[in-house]
Amino acid sequence: MEARNPYEVVKRPLITEKAMGQTEYRNQYSFVVARDANKIEIKRAVEQIFDVRVASVNTQNRAGKIRRVRFRVGRSPAWKKAIVTLHPDDRIDLV
Repeated sequence: MEARNPYEVVKRPLITEKAMGQTEYRNQYSFVVARDANKIEIKRAVEQIFDVRVASVNTQNRAGKIRRVRFRVGRSPAWKKAIVTLHPDDRIDLV
């Protein structure tokens, strides 16, 4: 099995009020990741991109929501969220 580019696994950081609270108090960072990525791939990608030590990875599959625009009904895409807990000595500067 060939290793993927880490930037294909981790798409972007998730900057929300809740995510920033987790960053400040628990040293956890949230990312939008590829839907077929597993925890091991996510851990390796974050370690390579940000040069940090990852303690654990938790993932969530987020379902797309039904959206309405004028007279049409559509659906926002489903996506995968990863919450990455870092070693206590490591930090990521996202802002």
